[in-house]
Amino acid sequence: MGVVHDAKQPPEPSTFEEFWPYYVSQHLHPVNRALHVAGFGLALGCVVSAPLWPPNLLLAPVVGYGLSWIGHFAFERNRPASWHSTRHFVWSFRGDVRMFVRTLTGRMAEDLARARALYAVGPVTESHATAA
Repeated sequence: MGVVHDAKQPPEPSTFEEFWPYYVSQHLHPVNRALHVAGFGLALGCVVSAPLWPPNLLLAPVVGYGLSWIGHFAFERNRPASWHSTRHFVWSFRGDVRMFVRTLTGRMAEDLARARALYAVGPVTESHATAA
């Protein structure tokens, strides 16, 4: 745990709990996280409303991943963690769920602090936040 790894190339995790801090390190920009939360919420709404309008089921991943990818490319300026492997894809979806819940319950800050410390990443600076 004392070894600091580059957030772009962590050691391969063997569990979701090992993956979670890396996932968080890829979502440090507040706009990226907001787009993930909004996308997940809208996608969830699409799934829930699909019995009334079935095409919403097809719209759910477009809305959810579309907003998330905008957050990664335009604000975070990194590649989505889900693109690394099939396991990362599954864990990233689970990470989206956890980030959605922890953001809505106000508990995401402790995970952000842990990821910054573990990966030796400083807080998002004002210039980083406005550079996009």
